[in-house]
Amino acid sequence: MGKKRIVKKGEESEGKSGASSTQSSSSSKKRVEVGRLCVESTYNNTKVALTDMKGATLAWSSSGSLGFRGAKKGTPFAAAKVGETLAVKAQAIGIKEITVVIKGVGSGREAAVRGFISKGIGLLSVTDQTPVPHNGPKPKKPRRV
Repeated sequence: MGKKRIVKKGEESEGKSGASSTQSSSSSKKRVEVGRLCVESTYNNTKVALTDMKGATLAWSSSGSLGFRGAKKGTPFAAAKVGETLAVKAQAIGIKEITVVIKGVGSGREAAVRGFISKGIGLLSVTDQTPVPHNGPKPKKPRRV
């Protein structure tokens, strides 16, 4: 048991005004109108990041972070939920239009973008930057018997 503290009326108002963390956090958030949506879709998961045009991450989400487990993470339904979740965060930041960059070959490529746009944010362009191997690894040598 610690000391009992007596608070006077004058001290109480000063303490509350100094500790207004809700106002400082909302004013320190970036207000961005145009952003970039980076979608990485693999066979096992879908990761989506919202960045400004310079590439600084503003918000992100993934199928795993929403609670999908195992094979369900790679489904288009999970990707659509990721897009919708990120769109709500984008509206809080003030995003009006986005450009989309897609990487990967998973089934959630389009679903994530459709889920994001369903919340009323404009789409400027879609770019596919899926890495493609030029020649691939060296093939195995023939078997000697």
